[in-house]
Amino acid sequence: MTSNRNDPDPVSRNALHEAFNALLQPHLFKDYGPNGLQVEGKAEIRRVVSGVTASRALIEAAIAAQADAIFVHHGLFWRGQDGRVTGWMKQRLQLLLAHDINLFAYHLPLDAHAELGNNAQLGRVLGLAADARFGEQNLGFAAPAAFENVQALADHVANALRRPVTLVPPSDAGGVAAVQRPVRRVAWCTGGAQGYFESAIAAGADVFITGEISEPQAHLAREMGVGFIAAGHHATERYGAPAVAAHVAGLWGLSHQFIEIDNPA
Repeated sequence: MTSNRNDPDPVSRNALHEAFNALLQPHLFKDYGPNGLQVEGKAEIRRVVSGVTASRALIEAAIAAQADAIFVHHGLFWRGQDGRVTGWMKQRLQLLLAHDINLFAYHLPLDAHAELGNNAQLGRVLGLAADARFGEQNLGFAAPAAFENVQALADHVANALRRPVTLVPPSDAGGVAAVQRPVRRVAWCTGGAQGYFESAIAAGADVFITGEISEPQAHLAREMGVGFIAAGHHATERYGAPAVAAHVAGLWGLSHQFIEIDNPA
């Protein structure tokens, strides 16, 4: 790419990497894959694209946007993964390497950041101000709330995220759905955090919001009297990556663009 006088001054790859690490503190987390620079590209960066997942569609869109670096929540490499570079992995890596694009990926550190992370940003979108943390590695957030009932909260989440949600309402001891019970405390953890439901119950939540639901959570909601809302893995994790990338790019006046790749999951 040929630069012109409208391009921002470049920053080194190492400086950008250090800034992401300083902000997100990946060394504090036990994670499912490597955080930080996953694929090395050009040494100088002017344009950053952020997205949720390092899919081929995002990489192709970043190439079209003349990005020097991509910042995502879901990178390419995960613990226990087949290490062979074939099929979809070969295709994604081939595009990154051919266009000399850096790939930065932060998983749990991006979920956890108190202001710019996925959970903090989902709280902002939903109008919930967290006053407590809970769960493994302190990833879950909790906040006071004032909703007439769990259906009102579910409708609010669906409107805010612009997609349908799955609601399992709480039940009273007799098995009657407590749909009219007011919601005074909400807990949430983005993505595939359905396993945090019992920790959310222990933290005093009336309702727990996450991205996905598995079979056991419906029974727990009915038996424990706490509502469960599954609002989509992708939909709940759309906000952290652009918030962090915009913040760090802004330190040097770099160009930043969030590119949405739709995902119904």
